[in-house]
Amino acid sequence: MTTTVRIPAGWPATEDQARAVQDELRGRVVLDEPGPPPGTGRVTGVDVAYDDERDVVVAAAVVLDASTLDVVAEATAVGQVPFPYVPGLLAFREIPAVLAALEALPCAPGLVVCDGYGLAHPRRFGLASHLGVLTGLPTIGVAKNPFTFTYEEPGAPRGSASPLLAGEEEVGRALRTQAGVKPVFVSVGHRVTLDTACAHALHLAQRFRQPETTRHADALCRRALKATAA
Repeated sequence: MTTTVRIPAGWPATEDQARAVQDELRGRVVLDEPGPPPGTGRVTGVDVAYDDERDVVVAAAVVLDASTLDVVAEATAVGQVPFPYVPGLLAFREIPAVLAALEALPCAPGLVVCDGYGLAHPRRFGLASHLGVLTGLPTIGVAKNPFTFTYEEPGAPRGSASPLLAGEEEVGRALRTQAGVKPVFVSVGHRVTLDTACAHALHLAQRFRQPETTRHADALCRRALKATAA
């Protein structure tokens, strides 16, 4: 199912407006809930793809059974890109489409896994945190690179981790999901602890570096974007 995205009324149009929204919403992030146990219920991956020439964004949401990692449901949403590209403000390009894809699902998403950041963000309010506050859902970010933060290389075995640091503040973890393979970078979004977030990322990445949630959502949004061009 593909939904057409409508940009919400009052959506920020400038960098100053977007940063003001981040400042307002950041205080609503919940950090003292453990979150759902890994391997239970449902878990949903979200991702987006762009066609910059046509100013189109497509979002995908793919729900997995958390225990078997089988796909349970999926939805996509397509719309116009609602905000310019500004590092640190990418959520404002993605969230309307991601919200529309989540709302189009036929079942509750459970924990949502974003291909990006939560607290591991210069303003401590990346996509995963923003999405969590707006939906009330538990969310985590699992990113491919460490953004602007530093880390020591974790041990080579699968499951090894090291702190992702902003100065002395731990904003996430570098997590080795496959032995000897480059780590992913896990951060809390909303209503989940960092330990739980890492446990989910490890459970979801049993065969590949990236979580199955991200792999499915990435493939689906790319297919959907190709279909819009056709």
